[in-house]
Amino acid sequence: MLLTLFGISILIFVMLRLVPGNIADIVFNAAGMIDVAEKAKLEKELGLDKSIVVQYVQWIGGLMHGDLGYSYVSEKPAIQEILPRIPITAKVASLALAFSILFGVPLGVLSAVRQNTRLDYVLRVISLSGLSIPAFWLGLLILMAFVAWFGSIPIYTDPPHGFWNTLALYSVPAMAVGFRSSALVMRLTRSSMLEVLRQDYIRTARAKGATDRTVNYHHALRNAMLPVVTVIGIEAAFLMGGLIVTETVFNIPGVARFLVEAIRWRDYPIVQNLVMFIAVVAVSINFLIDLLYAVLDPRIRYA
Repeated sequence: MLLTLFGISILIFVMLRLVPGNIADIVFNAAGMIDVAEKAKLEKELGLDKSIVVQYVQWIGGLMHGDLGYSYVSEKPAIQEILPRIPITAKVASLALAFSILFGVPLGVLSAVRQNTRLDYVLRVISLSGLSIPAFWLGLLILMAFVAWFGSIPIYTDPPHGFWNTLALYSVPAMAVGFRSSALVMRLTRSSMLEVLRQDYIRTARAKGATDRTVNYHHALRNAMLPVVTVIGIEAAFLMGGLIVTETVFNIPGVARFLVEAIRWRDYPIVQNLVMFIAVVAVSINFLIDLLYAVLDPRIRYA
């Protein structure tokens, strides 16, 4: 994990500075200024005149002490800009992940158990639709439907108060982005279950007189969940940073939308800290998934 994060930190830092222009260029172009001395002074104040190696060492050193630097745009500490947005994205991502698991896994199992029936065909069409429909287009359809049916738009205007208000506000965008994840989980669960149901030990369990419920949910599902858990972990990591379009459509002031705005303004401290945060979440989730394998499959042992 540490080696991976170290490599990611270097990649983030270098690639961000390979993009043409910086905050000084944007400020001077927007204001129509041409004084080179003033631009050089601004770059010196922001530390942009130093070499990339020095800037990287200063950034990593600050991270080790909990100092994320200051935003170039708002001139506020970066941590004050980032922290309030993390819970918002986390709530949307958690609801979307819960939606994908609660619908994807049971429907995938049902589709496998009822293979080649009318129900199986319907579920396969629904899952294929979920993978085919872009999240932003589905979000726009949802907004249009709310306007037509209820005369209101479920977008973020003020911070919600109370559990139920928060759930009502975030559940709509969560379902819009979770529909694709649930379709992916459903198809993978179905294919994994079908593969397991053809194994010899499943036929042995049926020959011993085990009920269909015991065979399907006790013997087959637990072994079929290994690849499904992997995909769920990947989707969880993706949702923390992949909600850019959804947050924009529903006007949600989360991490992903803020990241796009920071990239546009070349706000280096915000961008590199946000991307590093997303990387830490992704690597940590994958690490936990690896540990979860040992719980789901007793044949796996870690030294």
